[in-house]
Amino acid sequence: MRSLLPMLNRLMPVMMVIFLALASLQAAIALHLSLAGLERQVIRADPAYPVIAAMLALMALAGLLYDNRTERLLRRGLKRRGGFLMDVLARLTNRAALEDMMAREQRETVIDAEELAASLRARVIGQDRVCEDIAQQLRRRLALQVRGKPVGVFLLAGPPGTGKTYLAKQIARQTERPLLHFDMTQMSSPVSATQMFGMSKGFVGSETYGKLTGGLKEKPDAVVLLDEIEKAHPDTLKKFLTAWNDGHVTEASNNELISTSRAIFILTSNIATEALSEIADRLAEEPDRQRGESVEALRQAGFAPEVLNRIDRIFVFHALEGLDLARVAALEIEAMIDSYGLHVEPGGIDPALLFTVMQRQSRLGTGASARDLVRSIEDMISESLIVARQQGARMVRVVSGEHGVVAEIASDAESQRGRMAR
Repeated sequence: MRSLLPMLNRLMPVMMVIFLALASLQAAIALHLSLAGLERQVIRADPAYPVIAAMLALMALAGLLYDNRTERLLRRGLKRRGGFLMDVLARLTNRAALEDMMAREQRETVIDAEELAASLRARVIGQDRVCEDIAQQLRRRLALQVRGKPVGVFLLAGPPGTGKTYLAKQIARQTERPLLHFDMTQMSSPVSATQMFGMSKGFVGSETYGKLTGGLKEKPDAVVLLDEIEKAHPDTLKKFLTAWNDGHVTEASNNELISTSRAIFILTSNIATEALSEIADRLAEEPDRQRGESVEALRQAGFAPEVLNRIDRIFVFHALEGLDLARVAALEIEAMIDSYGLHVEPGGIDPALLFTVMQRQSRLGTGASARDLVRSIEDMISESLIVARQQGARMVRVVSGEHGVVAEIASDAESQRGRMAR
């Protein structure tokens, strides 16, 4: 029976002609029309035959064109509804918004390096050269149409508290990419690789993906931040080699290959800071020699050669000094006070406190950062901040006096006068 259906479909036009002929004959008999009468009517309508034939031909051609267009549209995902063709995207979602997202994704393959560098310089203090260099690198690498490796594998090296982690977070924010942040100090044991790449099938935990593989599966264009990479166990680092060299990483639970070709890997490290700073200052205008000597300095400090060979660029951060250090300290204090639900009034951070930060940094060298002092400041003023919030205060000022650092409540009137004085 099923084999007869195609044949019946092909014979359908012939059957329609036979049906129309029989229907016409039956109508003529019912109306008592004679053959002579029919002949007279046919002869009388003779002048209209060309017009009728032309109209029927046009209708047939229009039907053919409409049928062909309908078939093409249906193959592209359109649906007939109420006699009209409706795009399934228009029916089920906001097609215009989706088209805007696709257009934005295509535009983002070529970024404005100057605009990105300016945005990064405005937020990462004291590292202008690094911001400019990494913006240029991202522009070149994102513009590549064919790429079998990640967009980039960048190492940010330098003293602690100079903005390495913050720069990585800002790159994710400014390029509108998701951030996958991993503290590699927690990956120092031989079994830590299972946290990142999943557990082999048959072991407890194999039903879930690893943190890295699962993250890249859901967010393939993420910025992957590996903080303090030198603290990771060598076995964990080896797992990254295929991700950086071959453009994919293997999920251990099911051996699925997950692409890394759209991701940006940013590594941070605090080792060999003095040697790297000296090399960066001495060879600032010779990037090839600077990279060679930097790689050698990191190798002597204990970095695995196979890891260094897969790093695209090494960016050296300089220790903060002078007003740059004061700027970072002021921002850290402001963020700390904001975390208590309060705000710093304009000009509300005592200059003497920031000067103390600068003096302490000069005594300790690269061994300390502005964050270290901010933590000690928080210990001193946290109680007064809690009291200020309980009293309904909205703004405070941080004052350094004989009894240490305290947070004083600033009235709205005082804050308004301070803003007007400026």
